[in-house]
Amino acid sequence: MGGGDTALVLGGGGLTGVGWESGILYGLARAGVDLSTADLVVGTSAGSVVGAQLASGLLTPQELYERQLGDPDGESVAKLGAGLVARYAAAMVRSRDARAYRQRVGALALAADTAAEAERRKVLEARLISHQWPERRLVVTAVDALSGELEAFDRESGAGLVDAVSASCAVPGVWPPVTVGERRFIDGGIRSATNADLASGYRRVVILAPMALGSGLVPSPAVQAARLRADGARVLLIKPSAVAKKTFGRNVLDPARRAPAARAGLAQAAEHAADAAEVWGA
Repeated sequence: MGGGDTALVLGGGGLTGVGWESGILYGLARAGVDLSTADLVVGTSAGSVVGAQLASGLLTPQELYERQLGDPDGESVAKLGAGLVARYAAAMVRSRDARAYRQRVGALALAADTAAEAERRKVLEARLISHQWPERRLVVTAVDALSGELEAFDRESGAGLVDAVSASCAVPGVWPPVTVGERRFIDGGIRSATNADLASGYRRVVILAPMALGSGLVPSPAVQAARLRADGARVLLIKPSAVAKKTFGRNVLDPARRAPAARAGLAQAAEHAADAAEVWGA
C-alpha cells in the first residue's frame, strides 16, 4: 500500500472485538508499547471503530479502554446466527473464486430485511469520538456489494469517516449495506478478517485479530502475516487467548460482552509486551 515504518492492523470481530482490541492496546501502552503512534492504521469492521478513535488523537489508549466498560443498557443486541453463517458457507461452496464469493454475500446483504440504513448510521455516529478523518494515516476497509471489490477508504477517498466506518461494519444479513455515492458497501471482513496486506511496504507491523480464521477464499490473518514477513517486515500477530475467547461467548455482537472482552484483552496484553516492543522498536 505504500512505504513507511510502523503499521497497526485492527481486524474485525464484533463488539467483543472492539473491547478486546481496546484492552490489548491499553495493556501494551501500560507496558511501554504505544501502538497509537503508528504511521498507518488499517481498520476492518470492529477494527475500523477502534482505529478511527485511536487515530483521532482525542483519546489515550486508557480512555479508549475505559469507554468499553460502560453500561450497555439501551444498546441493541444483534446476532450472527448459525443460519446466516450457513448461508455464508453455502455462498463459498458455490463460488469459483474469492470475488464471486463476495458478490454472492453482497447479494445476500442487499436482499436482507434489516434495520434502516439511517438508523444504523446513527449508532456508528454516536460510537465515534470524532467524525472527521484524522491527520494520521487511517485506512478503513469495505467491500462493494455488487462488484465484490475491496474499497480502502481514507481521507482522500471522498467518503466521510462515519460513512466509511458504517460500511466497514455492515455485517451482511445483520446490518444494511451502506450507501456511499452511488455504490453500496458491506463489511470489509468479507474479504479478510484483517486485510493486513494493506500494510505492505511498512517495516514494522502489529496485527490484532479478534477473529483469526480464514479459508481458501478468505485469507487468514496468519497467511497475511506470513506474506508480510516474506516481504521483509517484522510482524507480530496477536490473537485472542483461550481465556479471552470464553469472554466473547456465543454472540460477538452482544453489547454486554464488550466489557468482559476488554478486561480479557487488558490481561492478555502482558503476554505479548516483549514481542511487541521488539517489533515496534519501543
